[in-house]
Amino acid sequence: MKDYRKQFWLGVRDLLPLMSGVLPFGLITGATGVSLGMDPAMVVGMTALFFAGSAQLAAYSLIQDNAPFIIIVATTMVINLRFAIYSASFAPILGPLPKRYRFSLAYILSDQVYGLCSMPMEMAKNRSERIWYLAGVALALYVTWMISVILGIVLGAGIPAHWSLEFTIPLAFLAMLVTTITSRLLFMVAMISGCCAIAFQLLPFNSGFIVAVVAGVSGGLLLPSWLKMKGRSHE
Repeated sequence: MKDYRKQFWLGVRDLLPLMSGVLPFGLITGATGVSLGMDPAMVVGMTALFFAGSAQLAAYSLIQDNAPFIIIVATTMVINLRFAIYSASFAPILGPLPKRYRFSLAYILSDQVYGLCSMPMEMAKNRSERIWYLAGVALALYVTWMISVILGIVLGAGIPAHWSLEFTIPLAFLAMLVTTITSRLLFMVAMISGCCAIAFQLLPFNSGFIVAVVAGVSGGLLLPSWLKMKGRSHE
């Protein structure tokens, strides 16, 4: 048990450097929610339920536009499709667990958790060690996220409405986008999605966003083969 406890706290320790990115994002999420006139309790409830900052900010934007409930649900589901991939990757170690543990750990998966737990040195550990490490990273991130959003709510409550803090929503997404573009392929996919988002921006209830996501995913699937064929033709 001592070794497993060590793995748990090792996960907490490895998350600490990533908190510098989580805290500002949480502050923006909490402050933006109250700036849109939402009740603080609702913002906290959404944060605990979503545990996905990008989806929460997108939901804020749609709520502000009075979008139908089904559009809000569909948009957040599209944004969070990546978590299905994360869950599939961890299925071998989480699958044998009792449901109460399996569902809880799957629920608090995140980009940071996936990144840390998928490192080669962690993949080399035995199943029990990986579970405890995952639990340490995931729980530490969940607590950090909730605290940062609550701080954002407290700070946001004192921000005048005429400051129009809602402009931070697209800025937050742009900040996340820039950090993920690390290759020509990703740049091309981002351009496809961005152009489609602009071209279809007049569709009702921001449904052009879903079109842009589908176009980006399609580009991500088709472009590698096209680039490979183009490279061969130049040889």
